[in-house]
Amino acid sequence: MKKIIAAVFVTLFTMGSLNAQTALRTKEFNLDKGLAIQGYDPVAYFTQNKAVKGNKQFAAIAEGATYYFSTAANKDLFIKDYKKYEPQYGGWCAYAMGATNERVEIDPETFKIIDGKLYLFYHSWVNNTLTKWNKDEMNLKTAADKNWINKFK
Repeated sequence: MKKIIAAVFVTLFTMGSLNAQTALRTKEFNLDKGLAIQGYDPVAYFTQNKAVKGNKQFAAIAEGATYYFSTAANKDLFIKDYKKYEPQYGGWCAYAMGATNERVEIDPETFKIIDGKLYLFYHSWVNNTLTKWNKDEMNLKTAADKNWINKFK
């Protein structure tokens, strides 16, 4: 009986933690009505090395964030290990996170893969933050990692 009660407690505690984590992610991540990366396929950045618009018929939800995929195969890869494909810093501009600790919108077509992780950047006709990032990547990445972690303490 004690084992059953303990198992129920662990299950309820885990569900509560997941719900809290999901709520935090949906509040802190760059989502437009729950949609991540403006509908771009997170797996395509890795498999095709380019930004590919996803299709809502191939949608999957990861802890409150909805992702679209260009193919069912990409959706399946994501479902198997979604943390591998999610963008860093909740999908906010990596440069801004490192340089000013701000959440800045991104251009999904301006990205970089570093050590198997996806980084997204703001880009307009007058400002490409990926270029700025590349000039001081090590320091900006260190600062961005620290700033993002501190948002969740």
